[in-house]
Amino acid sequence: MTSSASITQNSSTAAPQDFSGQLLPMIERWVRFESPSHSEEALHGMARMIAHDARQLGLHAQAQPLSTEGSPLVHIHNRRDGDARPGLLVLGHYDTVHPIGTLEKNPLRIEGDKLYGPGAYDMKAGICLALSALAQAQAQGGTALPVDLVILPDEETGSHRSRRRIEDFARRSRYALVCEPARTEGGRCVTARKGTGFITVKAHGRPSHAGMQHQKGRNAIEEIAHQILALQAMTDYARGITVSVGVVQGGTTVNVVPEHSQLTADFRLPDPQAAEELRAKVNALRARVPDVTLEVDFQLNRPPMPRTDATVELLRRCQAYAAGVGLVLDEAPMTGGASDANFTAALGLPTLDGLGADGDGAHTLYEHILLSTLEPRRRFWLATLQGLE
Repeated sequence: MTSSASITQNSSTAAPQDFSGQLLPMIERWVRFESPSHSEEALHGMARMIAHDARQLGLHAQAQPLSTEGSPLVHIHNRRDGDARPGLLVLGHYDTVHPIGTLEKNPLRIEGDKLYGPGAYDMKAGICLALSALAQAQAQGGTALPVDLVILPDEETGSHRSRRRIEDFARRSRYALVCEPARTEGGRCVTARKGTGFITVKAHGRPSHAGMQHQKGRNAIEEIAHQILALQAMTDYARGITVSVGVVQGGTTVNVVPEHSQLTADFRLPDPQAAEELRAKVNALRARVPDVTLEVDFQLNRPPMPRTDATVELLRRCQAYAAGVGLVLDEAPMTGGASDANFTAALGLPTLDGLGADGDGAHTLYEHILLSTLEPRRRFWLATLQGLE
């Protein structure tokens, strides 16, 4: 992990005026500080860095615990005391999928128009864009609505600790903008995402000696094989429903009829109706092997993010802000990947996602952003934060 010891910890509120010039050094500093989801030490350090940089830019910033243990969310805002108006919620996450040491494999570097580094595209550069724009807007007189920039530590692992706080902020907001990366096909934004979740099936059979008493055993792995085929058959590409068995476990040793086996499957679905239909199918699963029992668990982790009329109207307004600074903001088709936008949209809050940096390679060793797009994107964020009301 890159040490944060060299980062000054003074909380000066004097905002630098060259906001554009501050952007790239901040992105580089954040990318150098590796912050994988499962390293609490790294996440705490990253949270301190974000809060420090926000204060240096003249904004209010506070790290807020999500539980008695674990890394905090960082709440950055420009609210004056007593201003409780429903405002603009901007969401981001500072955890990455990359383990400590990934910088050795994908070092921070610039090659032509590309800045490489773990977490640059997903999604540290996107947060830096919104943060820089918010600081400039505040220096120029403020924003039409109060802005709450909420940066979370556990999005890549499902936002299980953060979800309640995200929903609390959403209920007190008028719009939500999310700093997830722009889609690679022309930097398009996201108006609809599939819901995601997990299915766990456990089979309990009867052990026996595989050679001397094979007939007395009840093979739990055989049962799980039946359930794998049943779950895979629930995929319906025409409706946008996918079920993928990704992990299978079972058995103890080769000469014992296995007593226990289990599977875990991922599912993606486009709307609440599909979610309830799939839940009913999964709950109707029954054992095929005699004397074997099943435990079935269906968990909808992130609800679908629908493309609503309110979302389309928010898109139209943001497209106008983009056009005003020379940026084309096209709309991507529904994506199978989920984000924290799923939570805000499910509450009926108009939500626009994929507004972060342009680039490619999320979750890979060629992850990068496109430098030439940073300033147009920053100007878009500035116009949007100043204009939305």
